[in-house]
Amino acid sequence: MRDFFSAVIGKSVRQLARLRGGGSALPGLVIERLDPGFLPRVLGRLPYGVVAVSGTNGKTTTTKMIVEMLEARGLRVFTNRTGSNFSRGVIAAAVQECSLSGKLDADVAVLELDEAHAMYFIERVKPRFTLLLNVLRDQLDRFGEIDTTAKLLQRIADATTEGLVVNREDRLVAAIGEQTRARAGSAPEVREFGLSNALLSTFPSDDDFHAGSSTDASLSAAAERPDADVTLVELGDHEAVFRIDGEDFRTKLKLEGLYNTFNAAAALSTVRMVMQASELHGHPAKYRAQETPEDLIAALAEVRPAFGRGEQLILDGQPLDLVLVKNPAGFRLGLASFDPVGVGVMIAINDQYADGRDMSWLWDVEFGSLAAGGVATVSGSRAWDMALRLEHDDVVVGGVEEDLTRALQRFRDATPDQPRRIYCTYTAMLALRKTLAELTDVEDIW
Repeated sequence: MRDFFSAVIGKSVRQLARLRGGGSALPGLVIERLDPGFLPRVLGRLPYGVVAVSGTNGKTTTTKMIVEMLEARGLRVFTNRTGSNFSRGVIAAAVQECSLSGKLDADVAVLELDEAHAMYFIERVKPRFTLLLNVLRDQLDRFGEIDTTAKLLQRIADATTEGLVVNREDRLVAAIGEQTRARAGSAPEVREFGLSNALLSTFPSDDDFHAGSSTDASLSAAAERPDADVTLVELGDHEAVFRIDGEDFRTKLKLEGLYNTFNAAAALSTVRMVMQASELHGHPAKYRAQETPEDLIAALAEVRPAFGRGEQLILDGQPLDLVLVKNPAGFRLGLASFDPVGVGVMIAINDQYADGRDMSWLWDVEFGSLAAGGVATVSGSRAWDMALRLEHDDVVVGGVEEDLTRALQRFRDATPDQPRRIYCTYTAMLALRKTLAELTDVEDIW
């Protein structure tokens, strides 16, 4: 009866929230207060448990990759599709998809978890598998130093019961893997995803922004290290080569951006672990027969970017890319991922809670690649800070307009008959997508 009443109340709140234009996490907030045991009960019924995805950058798209690859293997997957990664967002997603009896039509849950709010989640639900992506200098006003973020990720790893996948190229995340291996008792299996030495300098760690030379990048001239479970060995234009079990697999990709390609290695390793563990635990033979690297690569090739993470819309008959930026490494790789020639550029920087209040990290990003074409429009609550930063890199700014709706119209007027790209922080992205939904087809993220 508790499940029935919680499901009914949650679904009713969701309908009211939609009618009033409220947030998608509101039903989760209500049920979290009324029935704290709802989420553990609902997820506890899933036969293959929970896969948690956490880290500073790349959670939403990597979660989407894992979900779609598992679905291609025949599994029914529950996930927080809106990217709302606080516990209330997960509860809201469960309310939306569960039956009135509180049951999910799913075999496994794949959940993106905010580093800090995951602490509430893991006190109630122990992940069977966890993927830890990276620790980058992001939202320092929330977390303080990056060592604090690493400690939070360590606690998620400690709560994981069966398998842990870590980024061997991130010093702090790799250390979590080592600590987990050394743990006494029934520690989960640890696997790594990584890069070939030749690609290390393409993906800087946070340490690289504060050192005269990169220790990791210097490895590019050294002898090759042992392969990770999945290694990204080559990058191309919407193309990549992944090494799995000593064999190279080349594939086309619909994903945008360098980081998404690296995180694809993380997703591949995680799916391999889940499928192989399911095989050991009596997974139906119809799934086991399909579990080959070729099948996983084929499924990966069909995954499209998550909303705002290299998402491409059509506006005024021209493509418009939305590129989420959150920290120096992410912005740097976002700029490196897209050719600026012939493309109108807008940058929208907000400093709301979900973005992080401290925008000083913008000074750690090099914007010289935008100097030739300039930036047509700068917007958001920190538009003038962004404009000043661009001026120091000799990037001409066409105009500054703090209001995002007016800025978007100004951007359209300044870039007629031209492909466009908007680099934006999280809340700016959400606001722009809402305005763009009135002008063109935009995927509903409810």
